[in-house]
Amino acid sequence: MKSVFHISTRVVFLLALAILLARCSDYNKVLKSTDIEYKYSKAIEYYNDESYYKALPILEELIGLTRGSQRAEDVYYYYAKSHFGVKDYYLANYYCKTFNKTFSNSPRSEECLFLAAECSYLLSPVYSLDQIDTRNSIDEYQLFLDKYPHSNLKDSANHQIDRLNMKLELKAYENAAQYAKTLRYKAATSALKDFLRQYPGSIYREEALYLIVKCQFMLAEGSIEEKKLDRMRTVGEFYRTFAAAFPESKYLAEAESFCKKSERQVEKLSSTSIAQPQK
Repeated sequence: MKSVFHISTRVVFLLALAILLARCSDYNKVLKSTDIEYKYSKAIEYYNDESYYKALPILEELIGLTRGSQRAEDVYYYYAKSHFGVKDYYLANYYCKTFNKTFSNSPRSEECLFLAAECSYLLSPVYSLDQIDTRNSIDEYQLFLDKYPHSNLKDSANHQIDRLNMKLELKAYENAAQYAKTLRYKAATSALKDFLRQYPGSIYREEALYLIVKCQFMLAEGSIEEKKLDRMRTVGEFYRTFAAAFPESKYLAEAESFCKKSERQVEKLSSTSIAQPQK
């Protein structure tokens, strides 16, 4: 029984090897063929089977062989989409945009320009990293919307732009808040105010306004005497803006304590200033 099992296992292995070699032989036959239509049909077969790595070399060769012919558009379209299929989004982005320019009258041109933006979207990294691909994607979706304002893909493009802008917003907030985490209170206050000017309706507005109150108080507390009074007064101004905008905030009690401390400091510093003899 053991020898029979061993023989049958070997037979299965040899059959599998033979099939693999035959398939390799078939693929080599396609690569070596000079029949353009045959090569094209096989490339599409590989593409439909999601064997994009097999389709790509054939399609690349066909680009040169079909240039100027009626088949050129089809070849370039599947070549661009095969790059997307293998997740080479940089090249897919390039070839999709090139297709849109080269075959601008094609019914596939709209799809390719949208797909180019999708490539940049997929390349967009987490918010903490450089966001050049995020900005590129927003620009490319906007270009798509400008060029095809009535497209069925319009809502999808706007949805993706919203998601990308949220990522940029989060990065901008985290960059500003980072100054507070590193105890750079003057820079934090300035950066957070800039953030709110750029994103007045931000979902991080509550946290940003609270941090401004906190950072301004910490800045004032550590200031030299000549600057302390004015900076303490500003804490109250920032607190009132925060409390008016978010009267039910979970940060309100802590922000109020900063305000009350600053008011006591203002009262103390003001009385000290009055009590000092005029020079």
